[in-house]
Amino acid sequence: MSDNGFFSMYDDEATYEEEERVISRERLSSDREDAGMRPHTWEEYFGQEKIKANLSVFIRAALQRGEALDHVLLYGPPGLGKTTLAGIIATELGVQMKISSGPAIERQGDLAAILTNLQERDVLFIDEIHRLNRQVEEILYPAMEDYALDIMIGKGPSARSIRLDLPQFTLIGATTRAGLLTSPLRDRFGMMLRLELYEPKEIAQILKRNAGVLSMGITEEALRVISSRCRGTPRVAIRILRRLRDFAQVMGKDTIDIEVAQKGLEALEIDSLGLDRTDITLMKNIAEIFAGGPVGLDTLAATSGEDAGTIEDVYEPYLMQIGFISKTPRGRILNRGAYEHLALPYPDRRGGTENAISEAQAGEQLSFDFGEALE
Repeated sequence: MSDNGFFSMYDDEATYEEEERVISRERLSSDREDAGMRPHTWEEYFGQEKIKANLSVFIRAALQRGEALDHVLLYGPPGLGKTTLAGIIATELGVQMKISSGPAIERQGDLAAILTNLQERDVLFIDEIHRLNRQVEEILYPAMEDYALDIMIGKGPSARSIRLDLPQFTLIGATTRAGLLTSPLRDRFGMMLRLELYEPKEIAQILKRNAGVLSMGITEEALRVISSRCRGTPRVAIRILRRLRDFAQVMGKDTIDIEVAQKGLEALEIDSLGLDRTDITLMKNIAEIFAGGPVGLDTLAATSGEDAGTIEDVYEPYLMQIGFISKTPRGRILNRGAYEHLALPYPDRRGGTENAISEAQAGEQLSFDFGEALE
């Protein structure tokens, strides 16, 4: 089959997914893990070198004392390996890890059941811990500080409180929004570790390891191209690797080479900076419709057909990280780097652009005043 035939077939079956973007940092329904894909030791875990070095010291010290490791809070953008890191901590401690999530623990009794089933020095991992119910969160306080559980028995005047002793355990909380944690909970963590975005060379190491797990070869050229387009996020890198494996298989290759990488990334519409069609459309709307901004979030959402919350939480963060969009009190502004990436002339904000914006705002005010007069 010709290349054109192959890629037209691919486009018909799995065109660019509006709901599930390949480069999304959030977990998608299509994400799954093959056996051995998730690292289990420090040697298999690439990146976050400072965190790894510190945790290795803390774990060795806890083992030498025969105590549970201090409670750990892992925070940072989605897809950086917080769950994986928690699993490695449990493995290095030689204990079991119980996994839950903030939204899944709805009542105090749910958390009490989990805590009372822990063994000595076990690890309890709670993902999205900032979404814990406030009443549930309150019974964590004595559990984290005193390894005890306070339970109320009975109701009314006859109600009484009893305290149950818990085994020493380590709570590892993971969150993408550390600012939403309450101060009492945040202060009870002995270690607060922020996971940073990965460098391309670290992403390349992750890709090479996972290609081996998938029984697929990958060339150094392909690694360089792919690792620069993953937004510094292992989850995105692994997802792209899976898609490119499909391209290589259909093209009759057992190795992801530069040809497979370039054609696959082109078909997936992922450019050299890891931007996809939605990112490009969003920036072009600001550049062409609003003369580079400033433009309000709701107005931008109306012209792009996207939900305002989706733009703010999903699309904007990366565009701001790479300096393409800035937030101002008056709205979003497209920066010079974005114009260069779009191959568009950068407007003279001292002249035409600002005048055009002022005229547009004056027109909106006139329409508003006229509408009030009619009322």
